Amino acid sequence: MADPSTYRPAAGTIPDRPGVYRFRDDRQRVIYVGKAKALRSRLSSYFQDIGALHPRTRQMVTSAASVDWTVVSTEVEALQLEYSWIKEYDPRFNVRYRDDKSYPSLAVTLFEEYPRLQVMRGPKKKGVRYFGPYAHAWAIRETLDLLLRVFPARTCSSGVFKRAAQVGRPCLLGYIGKCSAPCVGRVSAEEHRDIVDDFVDFMSGRTDQMVRKLEAEMRAAASDEEFERAARLRDDVGALRRAMEKQAVVLGDGTDADVIAFAQDELEAAVQVFHVRGGRVRGQRGWVVDKVEDVGTPELVEQFLLQVYGAGEDVPREVLVPEQPPDTDALVEWLGVLRGSRVSLRVPQRGDKRALMETVERNAKEGFTQHRLKRASDLTARSLALAEIQEALELPDAPLRIECIDVSHVQGTNVVASMVVFEDGLPRRSEYRRFSIVGGPDGQTDDTASIHEVVRRRFARYLEEQLREQEPDAEVGRPRKFAYPPNLLVVDGGAPQVAAASRALDELGIDDVSLVGLAKRLEEVWLPGQNHPVILPRSSEGLYLLQRVRDEAHRFAITYHRQRRSKSMTESLLDGVPGLGDTRRKALLTSFGSLKRLQAATIDDVQAVPGIGRRTAESIVAALHRNEAVNSPAVNPVTGEIVEAEA
Repeated sequence: MADPSTYRPAAGTIPDRPGVYRFRDDRQRVIYVGKAKALRSRLSSYFQDIGALHPRTRQMVTSAASVDWTVVSTEVEALQLEYSWIKEYDPRFNVRYRDDKSYPSLAVTLFEEYPRLQVMRGPKKKGVRYFGPYAHAWAIRETLDLLLRVFPARTCSSGVFKRAAQVGRPCLLGYIGKCSAPCVGRVSAEEHRDIVDDFVDFMSGRTDQMVRKLEAEMRAAASDEEFERAARLRDDVGALRRAMEKQAVVLGDGTDADVIAFAQDELEAAVQVFHVRGGRVRGQRGWVVDKVEDVGTPELVEQFLLQVYGAGEDVPREVLVPEQPPDTDALVEWLGVLRGSRVSLRVPQRGDKRALMETVERNAKEGFTQHRLKRASDLTARSLALAEIQEALELPDAPLRIECIDVSHVQGTNVVASMVVFEDGLPRRSEYRRFSIVGGPDGQTDDTASIHEVVRRRFARYLEEQLREQEPDAEVGRPRKFAYPPNLLVVDGGAPQVAAASRALDELGIDDVSLVGLAKRLEEVWLPGQNHPVILPRSSEGLYLLQRVRDEAHRFAITYHRQRRSKSMTESLLDGVPGLGDTRRKALLTSFGSLKRLQAATIDDVQAVPGIGRRTAESIVAALHRNEAVNSPAVNPVTGEIVEAEA
């Protein structure tokens, strides 16, 4: 733990101008990025009496070993530089508005000839119209199920669409009236696009106009004595009204806004945001974040706007917040640049918008309460598990970072290994790593040799990273893949696997990493050089944590092994196909996802893959069917028994 006074810059050397500053640790890794209107007064606040600092700020300044800064001209430049550095360095002490969920949206693929309605997650794509995000995918599917009877647009995948067109028969939705079946020509491309455009208009907020239009058509059909059509239109109006009820009108028609509210204590803050589009709540999101400094709601608003909208989130015309941020004018200018037009940033005082803000605040408080209850129980169990492991294995410290290695193969072929990381008893998926094992001259290897190779490669990289960071001209930035050593290394297996891992550590001179093996049969914990295992009670939280780590490593290894095996089988089946190289094989696997789907594909399906021509597609399908026939056992047509081939 460093003393902040050892690296405190002289007050006269800090400029009294706007700028952005970086705190670095003893390895020159950036651990915190901040901005200030006046760098001198802002940085001086970090070097007061340590006991008076916010707990997280105290931890940050004692973890740091130096601080530097960059002067800028305006507050807008400071905002832009702060966001760029946070994105580049990923500092561990900065507030991160991230959660472990990928929120789904209702997407309309307008770029396609026959646009598709679907649930979509992940980064946004060009030519796709999005509505949401929603809290749950089932909410989107419920809405779609109601609206498809009114707007029978296509929802099927490209593969299903092509197969229906080939056989001339639509899917079930086409038969029950929830798809206009453009795949078989029931409607033209132009008519189908008109249906999709009406759907987009309805989802964009022009709901009353659509309901009035259907009601007028219903009355006209009734006056013309077309009672069946009038009844169907009446049901359509009812479906639209039910869909509208699921998204209550909360603001005036056409309002486009995000409503943001916070609930917080000294160490954490919960944020809720309601996405209002066309006067209706189209989606809701929530986060819980650690507070690094003793910041209030205005500073939390600023950090939220900077990180969420800077990361590519759509900027609405209006952003409603509980309190104005410190640099309102600079933020409004910056948001306007991102949107390409003027953005309003304000605190609602009365009326419907104030009522909605109060609703969002209630949701934030409820989310924060649930988080604290869950965290309290989880934190107690995790702390107990780490303490039990430390006591049972006689470790010098609690194993705050645990790494586990597992090997997966089939009879010594396609050997792969995984390394998973748990920090504070929780998985750190960004730190997971995969290894491909070469093996001996015949391409085969055993578990102990694989464990030895993986441990050697992992810690050799760690030693390389240490040496690289000590070089005078070392590049400073985001921590590298193997920058941090574990407190405890777990291998899947018993005494032989532990001995192999221990030998690799000894060869590299690593003596400050504790090592154990967890055997599956009796869940025994093996230590290096011990003739008898450590037996943890079955009800032990420590054993449960070790099992979770081991099972996660096994899952990760199995997933990688299946990918490798599928790829190698595909490559072997396609050997000798003229004009098919590595690039096209990779494109085939990417397009179909598995060997089973590729074997079931038609020539037209294969030809649809970019880079595959008609002749090559015919050769691929022929090779797959030929190998399938060769590898399939012969069956007696009378008895149904498998007939063994003669030597």
